Amino acid sequence: MTVTSEQRFGEFVAVRVHEGLEHVAELVLDRPKAMNAVSTDMARSIGAACDALAADRDVRVTVLTSSHDRAFCVGADLKERNSLTDAELVRQRPTARAAYTGVLELPMPTIAAVHGFALGGGFELALSCDLIVADPTAVVGLPEVSVGVIPGGGGTQLLPRRVGAARAAELIFSARRVPGAEARELGLVDELVAEGEDRAEALSLAGRIAANSPVGLRAAKRALRLGHGLDLRAGLEVEDSAWRSVAFSGDRAEGVAAFNEKRKPNWPGE
Repeated sequence: MTVTSEQRFGEFVAVRVHEGLEHVAELVLDRPKAMNAVSTDMARSIGAACDALAADRDVRVTVLTSSHDRAFCVGADLKERNSLTDAELVRQRPTARAAYTGVLELPMPTIAAVHGFALGGGFELALSCDLIVADPTAVVGLPEVSVGVIPGGGGTQLLPRRVGAARAAELIFSARRVPGAEARELGLVDELVAEGEDRAEALSLAGRIAANSPVGLRAAKRALRLGHGLDLRAGLEVEDSAWRSVAFSGDRAEGVAAFNEKRKPNWPGE
């Protein structure tokens, strides 16, 4: 797949656009010498890249990938953490949080393409996406308690929303690493593809999703995220609010017209 443009955010993060893949951005974790361990500089770059993506109305789907052939992301940079004083760690915390919430709060659908190790903060970055595509080499887990901390990038909240409270407790308390096939069985990842095909399949899926209304996609994501965990009545109110935001949009008018005229929609995106 030919890269038509690349924007760098610091040394370790890139956003790429590909020929023939309209309205899809690839957010690349690109610190291969450290297996994408998230340092302070890298966290700052992830946050900045997410800010830019969130503001780009042309992007309908974002795919989170890794440039390393044996790892998606091994989590926080523990070598750096070991050098920080308590005061420095306190000051670093907002930067680290901004990286994870930056991915989590992207307004368009997001897909993580996972192979190799996705541990701790690495798995939390994947969990922050709407969908996770993995290959059989994937090894996922939240092992933070084994080094005296807890998942701090959203893991204690995102994992139970995927697999339930008891299963999340077992995985977090045991700190165990879960191989790809079992991860698919447990719902830790959504799709398991042939080895080496996670990125290609995630980008292909993104392309199929991006063919749909950008207004509809963002509103649907908003309804899914805000309604999760609410009682049914409250959730339906969230859905109604999202519906009202699209019902009188240009995309709705174009979608209905295209359907009746038996043609492909030309979404105005508003």
